[in-house]
Amino acid sequence: MLIKKNQFPILIFTLIYLVFFLFVFIKKTNYEFLMYVGIIIFLFGVILFTSKKIEYPNVILWGLSIWGLLHMLGGGLIINGDVLYAKILIPIIGTPYYIFRYDQFVHIFGFAIATLLMFVLLKPLIKFPIKKWASISILIIMVGLGLGALNEIIEFIVTVLIPETGVGGFVNSSLDLVSDLIGAIIAMAYIVFKKGDI
Repeated sequence: MLIKKNQFPILIFTLIYLVFFLFVFIKKTNYEFLMYVGIIIFLFGVILFTSKKIEYPNVILWGLSIWGLLHMLGGGLIINGDVLYAKILIPIIGTPYYIFRYDQFVHIFGFAIATLLMFVLLKPLIKFPIKKWASISILIIMVGLGLGALNEIIEFIVTVLIPETGVGGFVNSSLDLVSDLIGAIIAMAYIVFKKGDI
């Protein structure tokens, strides 16, 4: 069996919100987020088909699923005429940076989870007990940030294919990468605190 019994709630939770938002985005003809639904399904398919070889901790699977939901809410929930992604959660800095937005929160959360996932994937190559945490930390943070850069490339491709997206320009991409770095650092701090036992 590809999925363990205690992972069924994660799968059901993920399928429910994906099906719901699939219909929402079809109804709104939101091709940008229909593409993202496809990407999420593909990524969960990869995890499903590699789960026999890789022991994915449930906390990371829940984190990935919640990240997907936060992303769907960001593009699908309209508040006072704006998508949730555009909303300021805490007004720290205004024009042109608009900090702290829901978008930045999702990047911090998501790339913290992605960095934890990268640590799990690289863990078999790491010699324990770890003596040089600084070196490992830099490596894992940079791998997590590399995923953030890949995400920005995907967003760029989406803007090329679907010009009417709300992705944003250079400032948005840069703030996304800064948020990804913050998430990766938070994840690495957690890994060090747990001494790699996640």
